[in-house]
Amino acid sequence: MNDMDSTALSGQTGAFDNRNRRIGLLGGSFNPAHAGHRYISIEALRRLGLDEVWWLVSPQNPLKSKSGMAPFTQRLAHAAETASHPRIRVSAVEAEMGTRYTANTLSMLVRRFPAARFVWLMGADNLLQISQWRDWSKIFNTVPIAVFARDSYDSRALSALAAHRFRAARLPASAVRVLADAAPPAWVYLRIRPHPAAATDLRQAGQWSF
Repeated sequence: MNDMDSTALSGQTGAFDNRNRRIGLLGGSFNPAHAGHRYISIEALRRLGLDEVWWLVSPQNPLKSKSGMAPFTQRLAHAAETASHPRIRVSAVEAEMGTRYTANTLSMLVRRFPAARFVWLMGADNLLQISQWRDWSKIFNTVPIAVFARDSYDSRALSALAAHRFRAARLPASAVRVLADAAPPAWVYLRIRPHPAAATDLRQAGQWSF
């Protein structure tokens, strides 16, 4: 299957042609989406030579409490406003496919769009705790992964279980432009200028209400 109805991505109409496109996938609750998500996405577009980044807004993160979680439709709409970039697509595809776990989402996307070249994008904080995720090793074996450094997480993340188990699959940062073409497992660790925005801080500051 080469095309998809883009209502699964951004509520727009028409067909989406993904043939031979390099697509970064940034998942999360986006509770709320903020400038840090946009910053990481733009860095990924530039450094990895991606055509697009999709924000996979989770209906409900299995590792997070429903308490304090804004309704899915509100998070999705706010993410679309925050993205504000022609190459960042806000996606409701997890809700549309009925997946709860990242490993399942990635497997279905790869099957659904075999001509696309996906890269999973995540921060060092997620590398540190990804071993708590359902079928986490399957994630590494499904798509290449780009990990973005975050202050205070770097040393712990790079000595964590996931980094240790897949140490032989780690590519040098200089190989980042070919990461999308690499056969998984393959991952890079990228050091970038830190961005101060954090969803927790925004919620605590009362800047996100529902």
